[in-house]
Amino acid sequence: MSETVKLFQYSTLSSLMAGLYKGSLTIGELLTHGHLGIGTVHMIDGELIVLDGKAYQAIGTDGKAEIIQLSDDVTVPYAAVLPHHIQKQFDINAEIDNKDLEEMILKNFEGQNLFKSLKIKGTFSRMHVRMIPKSPQHKRFADIASNQPEFTRENVSGTLVGIWTPELFHGVGVKGFHVHFISDDLTFGGHVMDYSLTQGKVEIGKVDQLDQCFPTQDQEFLEANFDLQKLREDIDLSE
Repeated sequence: MSETVKLFQYSTLSSLMAGLYKGSLTIGELLTHGHLGIGTVHMIDGELIVLDGKAYQAIGTDGKAEIIQLSDDVTVPYAAVLPHHIQKQFDINAEIDNKDLEEMILKNFEGQNLFKSLKIKGTFSRMHVRMIPKSPQHKRFADIASNQPEFTRENVSGTLVGIWTPELFHGVGVKGFHVHFISDDLTFGGHVMDYSLTQGKVEIGKVDQLDQCFPTQDQEFLEANFDLQKLREDIDLSE
């Protein structure tokens, strides 16, 4: 019998949409649950990329993209990590854009109601990313996202890290593909908007269980009133 793979998720994307940005789980604790994943950092200060058991923060300030390796004491308000276990893999040897590659990946799923992990390492002729800027608690996420810095780099080698979420769990995460990028030289990355892959290896990982952890010590989370319809609309606008 194959190993059971748990996707560990701290808080929910809907909590971010509601303006709950304070970090309450440390990177050190997060990394005990997996070596690959995505999320954000305390006060939504950029994008979180977890790759090969290390955590990185992608930020964009003063017109410049930057990657910072995070220490164990940094906290996160939202993240999803797992021990990436390859279920299927294939190579790409001809230019393909993100939409066509996503269609190819979907054809390798056995159904539509299971989470999947994604790791795509390769060379990209174009990579377009954004980084959510550090913001105060309660400021509407969709408003922040509409003014976030975006960056494009050409001919860059690196790794896409992501989670595919079934529509059934929209709100827990964002339905469909949620992917972050980090370059091999650790100078460029962020939340992926679009890209073109020249060549690379695609890995699809299985997920057997969802381990949903809540910020039980965060009084604001415990007492928050969530407008679910509004939150879903904001997720669609922002992600």
